[in-house]
Amino acid sequence: MIPPADSQLFRSLLGCFATGVTVATTLDTAGRAYGMTASAVAAVSIEPPLLLICVDRNAKFHDAVGTGLGFALNVLASDQEHLSHIFASSAANPFSEVEFHRASGGFPLLDGVVAHIICAAWESHKAGDHTVFFGTVIGGEMFDRPPLLHYKSQYTTIRSDGRTVGQPES
Repeated sequence: MIPPADSQLFRSLLGCFATGVTVATTLDTAGRAYGMTASAVAAVSIEPPLLLICVDRNAKFHDAVGTGLGFALNVLASDQEHLSHIFASSAANPFSEVEFHRASGGFPLLDGVVAHIICAAWESHKAGDHTVFFGTVIGGEMFDRPPLLHYKSQYTTIRSDGRTVGQPES
């Protein structure tokens, strides 16, 4: 068996893959809101419309999203790096620090984002120290704003002319 890469090499390699920055939100069975910054997000299928998020099993968000209600993805805009930091921190109630409204199902939706993607729970699978949660996309909305991207451990964005802003040096 070939041994896996060490964690430092793994992180460096994945840093070369530019990702969008999202905040995933959900509710627990008591209706309490939870959120976390998520970059391990991917489209899975068009029929049915599925996507996935990967959540560390030690995260508070993990147990809440594991209730099976579903989740919302808030795709952050270029001027929302602060939201990424708030929801990546261990703040007791990050929702007290941000502007949001509720989707018809109650999931918190952050204001000023590029898009909201609302998902019903579909399946989950353990994978290493994370759980992969699959959601069926049941709705959402898009806004004409530039996205926040993460590349080589830094934030950047793409302007409307396709050029990057704040791109890290190679």
